[in-house]
Amino acid sequence: MALIHGGDIEGYRLAYGGEPLDFSANCNPLGLPPAVRRSIRAAAGEAEYYPDPLCRRLTAAIALREGLAPAQVLCGNGAADLIFRLALALKPALALIPAPTFAEYELALHTVGCAVKHYTLLSRYGFNFREDILEYLTPQLDILFLCNPNNPTGLTIPQVLLHRILEQCAAHNILLVMDECFHGLLDEPSLYTLRGSLPACGNLLILDAFTKLYAMPGLRLGYALSSNTELLQAMRGAGQPWAVSTLAQAAGLAALTEKAYLRRSRALIGAERAFLSAGLTAAGFTVLGGEANFLFFHSDISDLAALLRARGLLIRDCANYTGLRQGFYRVAVKSRADNMRLLEAMQTIPDDIHE
Repeated sequence: MALIHGGDIEGYRLAYGGEPLDFSANCNPLGLPPAVRRSIRAAAGEAEYYPDPLCRRLTAAIALREGLAPAQVLCGNGAADLIFRLALALKPALALIPAPTFAEYELALHTVGCAVKHYTLLSRYGFNFREDILEYLTPQLDILFLCNPNNPTGLTIPQVLLHRILEQCAAHNILLVMDECFHGLLDEPSLYTLRGSLPACGNLLILDAFTKLYAMPGLRLGYALSSNTELLQAMRGAGQPWAVSTLAQAAGLAALTEKAYLRRSRALIGAERAFLSAGLTAAGFTVLGGEANFLFFHSDISDLAALLRARGLLIRDCANYTGLRQGFYRVAVKSRADNMRLLEAMQTIPDDIHE
């Protein structure tokens, strides 16, 4: 079975019998925070009981941090769980999503028979969002998904344009879903969010997750924020009642206390993103974007991912993204030692394929 996402460590183990260095999944290079690791161990004894189906303590802690009421927060089994819950709860007829972007939006929409239109991000404009997206926001549209920064391009949407999009969505009764799962890994997250608009905008729903920011994808923990509490309640009813495990809830509570960890993460990512970008450019690759903890680039080597996989390195081949083709790739920003290992391998590949 062909997988559409990165991070398939088990597939590599089965094929090669070893451990890869994974640049295909974009998680915090500092790894699991110490407080989170301790909380998981401490919560293990609670695994003999059902988890709190309402995630009361975690929901209250997220609400306090976001300046919202607990009823305006819904936790789920990762952001992907909440995307599918939203599709089932709303059952939209017509949606708009960018191309390329995260595949799960379209997959979830198709499960409820929703027609999907694409707003194509063009290479000649650097894969950036432009004012012409406003022309796509018509009264016939039910829902718009945006990822900020976008996956896989790593580019943010200008804040002025974001607010114009939100205003037009409100005027036409379109639900704007902002996926901010990489938002916390930007250098200055507060400059690239619509969180401040949540109280006044019932047509806005923001998705976020602990997955990338706190390097805990194996625990599956995400959340949705909206002042539309009826929508959140409908989403709650669209999935199983015990979606978030006891261990994940404990991990989330601990992660919210890790402020110094986030400061160190952003400093590391900023420095290493610049180092990795310069190294890729020097090796002959065209870096197209990256404002968070990953870089989007192009290469004339169409089988680059396979060549690196044979060397024990996993990168994300982006050819299966709608709107892209062979030759586009995404790599995570990791530690200096890991980034150097990737660059050393990539510098040898052009020579190897011409031998």
